[in-house]
Amino acid sequence: MATVKEIVGEIRRDIISIGKDKTVADAVSRMVEDEIGALVVVDGEKPVGMFTERDVLKCWTRKGDRHFKDISISEVMSTNLIIAETDDDLCYVTTIMIKNRIRHLPVLEKNELVAMLSIRDVVKAQVTDLRAENHYLKDYISDKYPG
Repeated sequence: MATVKEIVGEIRRDIISIGKDKTVADAVSRMVEDEIGALVVVDGEKPVGMFTERDVLKCWTRKGDRHFKDISISEVMSTNLIIAETDDDLCYVTTIMIKNRIRHLPVLEKNELVAMLSIRDVVKAQVTDLRAENHYLKDYISDKYPG
């Protein structure tokens, strides 16, 4: 099975983050502008949390009459930051994402944020691996295997 490092190169894109001092309105605007479902919340360069579409919904239902522009990201972000490392196996990452019911996972390499994995990225890589394995097994069973 592939590792995170193997698929990070295929999904290289700008990691979109937001400062912990910004507001929910800033985060929502950024998410809409960039058509994404999650932001890494940073303190300087250090990841300290996540802000996702689910956090927007929680904020909407729990903050009463306060407007999004008056609510700091640090008040509502998920602070139990679950991360992946580039050497992690994709099966492990899939298990972590399912077990914790998360769809986005920051990837660190040497304590530096290098990518953001989505569940879509992980599933796509696993399906590709399974298709290849299926192809080779069919060739083997039908005696087309070159070995």
